[in-house]
Amino acid sequence: MTTSKKPANRIWNPACECMPRGELEALQLKRLQGIVQAAWEKVGYYRAKMEAAGVTPTDIRSLADVAKLPFTTKDDLRGCFPYQAFAVPMEEVVRIHASSGTTGQATVVGYTTQDLDTWSELMARLHTAAGLTNCDIVQVAFGYGFFTGGIGHHYGLEKIGAAVLPISSGKSERQIQIMKDYGSTVLICTPSYGMYLAELIQKTGSASDLRLRLGLFGGEAWSDEMRRALEKSLGVFATDNYGLSEVMGPGVSCECIEQQGMHIAEDHFLPELIDPTTGVPVADPYGEGGEMVLTTLTKEAIPVVRYRTHDLCRFLADECPCGRTGRRMSKVSARSDDMLIIRGVNVYPQQVEKALLSIDGVAPHYQIVVSREGALDVLEVLVEVTEALFFDEMTKQQAMKNNIERTLETALAVHAKVRLVEPGRTPRSEGKAVRVIDTRTKG
Repeated sequence: MTTSKKPANRIWNPACECMPRGELEALQLKRLQGIVQAAWEKVGYYRAKMEAAGVTPTDIRSLADVAKLPFTTKDDLRGCFPYQAFAVPMEEVVRIHASSGTTGQATVVGYTTQDLDTWSELMARLHTAAGLTNCDIVQVAFGYGFFTGGIGHHYGLEKIGAAVLPISSGKSERQIQIMKDYGSTVLICTPSYGMYLAELIQKTGSASDLRLRLGLFGGEAWSDEMRRALEKSLGVFATDNYGLSEVMGPGVSCECIEQQGMHIAEDHFLPELIDPTTGVPVADPYGEGGEMVLTTLTKEAIPVVRYRTHDLCRFLADECPCGRTGRRMSKVSARSDDMLIIRGVNVYPQQVEKALLSIDGVAPHYQIVVSREGALDVLEVLVEVTEALFFDEMTKQQAMKNNIERTLETALAVHAKVRLVEPGRTPRSEGKAVRVIDTRTKG
């Protein structure tokens, strides 16, 4: 299967997406002042946080003054469960989404009619930037329900006039059958689930029956090496997109057909990069980067001020050939709360993925296991290799194992034990992949 060709460059809303920088920043300031005033007047916990920080809405005279405002965290929103963060009465709320709550109290988000219109507009921008048109048949394999991914994409796709197949996640063999029967041209899902579907397509010999040309992957951090694997295995042109339920859902930023960073919808979100340890704005957001912090500029139901995403990235300085003027962010390199400390060294799962996928013969499926032997941390990586290599002679397996261990040690600055496993032995996910098992916190 060959990679789909690069689609044509189209812009959904040139007036907003190509707005001159000066006009954009003036609009951002006006909207920032409005959202801070709304949070002060209508959301009790925000007023209390601002008063504790010694700041009032009148202190926001420039975009830089956003740094005077207190951060919002997931715990803040959990503490407002279910509706204390709402800035409008319930009769104005027309949609409610929530996080899964699997790691604590769920965070609840609400939308007014205007919020849903805004969200659909942002998703129409995202889909158009990725190369979709009203001629596409789009298979949405994100979960529907409380999760914002499925239904968020759904309404944006309908806005641009594409035909939507609202399959939701799971039932993977059926997903492939639907691709064949209905002629899906676009697949939307997590990158890890995309790789799982690609594996099943290869096993069933279905590749020649498919019409896929584009893949829109999000919901988890993924590397450019994973992009190349997805493009090769599914025969698609693959783009990334970014968002969080707490600030809207998908649609905060998206890659265009240039695949050179994600354009932030800066007329609706004010981005900052901070040092994740100190909380201070980074000196060089275009170089070292930092943790993304987002303030909603137009959200009515739940204004969110300086939300700490824990996502690490950097801003990109040069202009994009596509013509959009919104600031671009790099792909998320890691989540600060996904960081593992192994013998005093900071290790991120994305570093492991990038290193593994640079080696020929390694499949894009792996799992990281962290344990403790005595007082020492032990890092082990289960690596799937091609079937031919797994069943090859022992000397070739050992050479591959040694090569992977050397590559990982160079990338991570700490030794990792490698265990080669046959194809299909690491867990598969129909949603977000579980890449790390850390047994040090148990017992």
